[in-house]
Amino acid sequence: MPQTFDLILKNGTVHTPAGPVSADVGVRGGRIAEIGALRADGGEVIDCAGLDVLPGVIDSQVHFREPGLEHKEDLESGSRAAVMGGVTAVFEMPNTNPNTDTADRVHDKLARAHHRMWCDHAFYVGATADNAEDLRELERIPGTAGVKIFMGASTGSLLVDDDAALARVLASGTRRVAIHAEDEARMNARKDYRVEGDPASHPVWRDDESAMLATKRIIALARAARRRIHILHVTTPAELEYIAQHKDVATCEVTPQHLTLAGEDAYPRLGTYAQMNPPIRSAAHMEGLWHWLRQGVPDVIGSDHAPHTIEEKAKTYPASPSGMPGVQTLVPLFLNHVAEGRLTLQRFIDMTSAGPQRIFGLVGKGRIACGYDADFTTVDLKKRWTVGPDWLQSRCGWSPFEGDTLTGKAVGTIIRGQRVMWEDTLANEALGEPVRFEATEFRS
Repeated sequence: MPQTFDLILKNGTVHTPAGPVSADVGVRGGRIAEIGALRADGGEVIDCAGLDVLPGVIDSQVHFREPGLEHKEDLESGSRAAVMGGVTAVFEMPNTNPNTDTADRVHDKLARAHHRMWCDHAFYVGATADNAEDLRELERIPGTAGVKIFMGASTGSLLVDDDAALARVLASGTRRVAIHAEDEARMNARKDYRVEGDPASHPVWRDDESAMLATKRIIALARAARRRIHILHVTTPAELEYIAQHKDVATCEVTPQHLTLAGEDAYPRLGTYAQMNPPIRSAAHMEGLWHWLRQGVPDVIGSDHAPHTIEEKAKTYPASPSGMPGVQTLVPLFLNHVAEGRLTLQRFIDMTSAGPQRIFGLVGKGRIACGYDADFTTVDLKKRWTVGPDWLQSRCGWSPFEGDTLTGKAVGTIIRGQRVMWEDTLANEALGEPVRFEATEFRS
């Protein structure tokens, strides 16, 4: 007999944990109710013929700049960019103004986000030497993604760079800690390597050894503390080779930028718009990252969406700030890499849905299966298109990939059964909710 669903996605290729199947997906009450050949009375029906229905893409590293830096981005504009690009959930970083480093500031962000962000969301708590002992409670606030440590200075004032303070942070709490791994002491000693007006000197200053030193230090400290860590935006093949030997304590992330841009081309072509931390490095580095991705070492893809205005990026290096937007281009860049044979669609799905669920302990997200949230990134794998300014939604108003012609695009973003974006058109209202985690959902 026909059943009643709130929504049916019909005739698509649905990517389940068992692999791709030609099937319909029925949604009831914001969750997946049935997968198969469905007949229904009532409810919305979306024809997905010729489309692939992926589990909702989760971007586990974005900087949406609110509060304090809203001239670059805010929670509404950043999340609008996310859903326009096919991203259904984001983990947002704490280097705002003020920093997100107290319970009141976490709750302030959650209140600002409620039904103002277009996608589901979680917020990191920033670690400092002053709040180390409070982190075990801060990381248990519902809606938090855990704790973030900056071992090297980047945008904002968050920094924990000495081993004693790092050990105190790691001793306080149990959730996996996210790490920006660059060695502050080495970078301070190498500031003279920066060449005024030449952003190509950025990776010379913040060199491979700055990254490797920090990665080795934090893994040793994590092992001593018996604390799991997650190393963000890894840029060197040597780090991935080292992390592969320490997967019992360390997971890691790679970004679309470091897998798509090579310094030999990026700095002459983009100038300071290619400047980010850790830096865009050489083509050899990029190919090395792809090697270790094919070996299965990186666990997730994060965009490290870190916007600055055109006026700020136009400053002469090194006065120019580091960071670039990326949440909206994450999905299409990787679909293009799939089209060009650099990775399989299944590997992309693992790194953007099952991977985040597995390492961060998400509740109800990360796969297309009955009982899970009805989060879908619906894509046209064959669509050939060019990234244009009218499509971009970030307040910063630019992308290093503007003008690039890509194969593959997100056609629709569906979150908890609600069609948030379809064919580049947004829904009437934002309905983003906090992501749920095992560590906060079932705390004693």
